[in-house]
Amino acid sequence: MKKMLLASTAAALVATSALADGHAKEVKLGILIGFTGPIESLAGPMAAGAELAMQEATDSGKLLDAATVTPMRADTGCIDNGLSTSNGERLLADGVHGIIGGDCSGVTGAILQNVAIPNGMVMISPSATSPGLSTVEDNDLFFRTAPSDAREGEVMAEVLQERGVQSIALTYTNNDYGKGLADAIESNFKKIGGEVTIVAAHEDGKADYSAEMGALASAGGDILVVAGYLDQGGLGIINAALDSGAFDTFGLPGGMIGDSLPANVGPALDGSYGQIAGSGGEGIDKLTALAGDAFDATSPYTPESYDAAALFMLAMQAADSTDPADYGPKILEVANAPGEKIYPGELGKAFDILREGGDIDYVGASAVELIGPGESAGTYRLIEVKDGENTTIGFK
Repeated sequence: MKKMLLASTAAALVATSALADGHAKEVKLGILIGFTGPIESLAGPMAAGAELAMQEATDSGKLLDAATVTPMRADTGCIDNGLSTSNGERLLADGVHGIIGGDCSGVTGAILQNVAIPNGMVMISPSATSPGLSTVEDNDLFFRTAPSDAREGEVMAEVLQERGVQSIALTYTNNDYGKGLADAIESNFKKIGGEVTIVAAHEDGKADYSAEMGALASAGGDILVVAGYLDQGGLGIINAALDSGAFDTFGLPGGMIGDSLPANVGPALDGSYGQIAGSGGEGIDKLTALAGDAFDATSPYTPESYDAAALFMLAMQAADSTDPADYGPKILEVANAPGEKIYPGELGKAFDILREGGDIDYVGASAVELIGPGESAGTYRLIEVKDGENTTIGFK
């Protein structure tokens, strides 16, 4: 009963937060991501990216009636459904007009089902990648600027094949994200003739992964692919593998890409490789210039976070409203052709075009193109660890 009352109160607050004409002088956007937990090292730049877009919109004075955009941060813990749901409800009670998040796939589904759908709130995730989110009944309230792991499985299989890998051992973090990604990698690698010697789950938060490593080592393989989290179990698995001598090269999907992994593992990680959602070209160059020294604009899912915030505000301008029921249907319109291409730093120009009834094609920092159920079509940045750092070696 308490939860139902809270949800009802939140919905009422959302409904009354806009002025009678559908505008709000202050647009509030929640940033609901894992400031603690197994990807916490990525959360700071992600939030900074989203907040940069909000500040750009505020400074332009062109969003709706010169609205001020206010970010409101809240934590998911990445893997804590209870924390994520309660913080989502708190954001609604505080009057947010949209939620950038969640981050990890399991909590994103929990927020969607328990908070967004019951209250008619739009969510745009910059980093939730589970294939299961593509088919969830979301009442057209859920979008993501990150591609599905169904696509990453194809990309990783191609990368492994190009490097001459014939067999892999595969371990995954035991949740929606890890299982969906592992399934995609396994099926695609087998499809091109590769051998998967073992597929084994691991739990996050353990001090010792020697038991898991025993099974993986017994199965063998040219390389160990770790579909886990870089600040948690994935790191533990790699250290256990190196300590035992079972594997010395690792395949690193998106959740394992970040500066903290090579920093924590050390030189032994050199030569390992993988991929993460991201693109090169004009968009990321413009975001990097815009961010300057304030934060690393190329940090994983940071371009996607800037783009998520931008899409909210562009859709609001297109709808001339901060009401999710009004602007939600505009998100796909502003994200895709036809229209003038819009890059980071050009939100003011986009607001002008939309106010005058024109069309835009928001390219953003991550080459935004939303397909099917409102998710990114998917470009990946290929990474190899060299001299203790993640180095971009191409795009796919």
